[in-house]
Amino acid sequence: MINKDSKIYIAGHNGMAGSAIYRKLKEKGYSNFLTRTSKELDLTIQADVNYFFDNERPEIVILAAAKVGGIMANIQSPATFLYDNLMIQSNVINSAYKYGVKKLVFLGSSCIYPRDCPQPMKEEYLLDGKVEPTNEGYAIAKIAGMKLCQMYNKQYGTDYISIMPCNLYGIGDNFDPVRSHVVAATIRKFHEAKIHNAPIVTVWGTGTARRELLFADDMADACVYLMENYSGNDFFNVGTGSDVSITELSLIVKEVVGYEGELFYDFSKPDGMPQKLMDCSRLTEKGWTYKTELREGLKKTYQWYLDNYEKFN
Repeated sequence: MINKDSKIYIAGHNGMAGSAIYRKLKEKGYSNFLTRTSKELDLTIQADVNYFFDNERPEIVILAAAKVGGIMANIQSPATFLYDNLMIQSNVINSAYKYGVKKLVFLGSSCIYPRDCPQPMKEEYLLDGKVEPTNEGYAIAKIAGMKLCQMYNKQYGTDYISIMPCNLYGIGDNFDPVRSHVVAATIRKFHEAKIHNAPIVTVWGTGTARRELLFADDMADACVYLMENYSGNDFFNVGTGSDVSITELSLIVKEVVGYEGELFYDFSKPDGMPQKLMDCSRLTEKGWTYKTELREGLKKTYQWYLDNYEKFN
């Protein structure tokens, strides 16, 4: 049973996803948390993870820790994205089983689906084709993590569940110019163009690729909802059920930031997957839907960026 004083280990509590889940759990009255930074606990080393679990004995684990980055970071370091994520997931899931964790929630990604997947993407389309090559390492790792949860459930009777969020953005995002995801990268580009009076902002690719975007606090709400209300071997898409093109996103961010210049398209840069739209009906049938509309979420994210501008520059 999950109680408000259950000992909860949030792996990746400093990241955008983990910190949003941390906030949501505290908001709902949970109070007994375990956290470690990556410097305090290297999740890629099984012996260290075992030692931590043996000494702390968490009852619930939220596995939000991951090696993450945008298209360029994934292209430049595919082996790192595959290896680090395989190690993090495998070590935490194995230690959770070994030391009697009651419930584990694993955070995957919509990139698990084939590049040419029918839209919207349903959970049953997994492994029906090749993944997008620009983030192949990360995608394979996330597929492995979700499958590992399912197989531990089958073999050992554990209660491990997986959620597959669409593209996340929000408070606590990474605005690094090389390693950031699309929303943070777009906000930063338009803000810097605004303060430097630049006449153009460069958009990668054709601008036609479409992305489904979910405010991280909504993802956290879905995560806690499923933690409290679901046990089984299904995994769940988590999203809004609608998407925007990169051009449409750029125009909304342009308006939110207050930039008055023009867009320039760099066709030498990759688009990534043509479209990533999730079918979230399985989760909707369980009683959960998102709350934050895109423009509202972008305004909150931009304000957080402004409030924390110095640490990104």
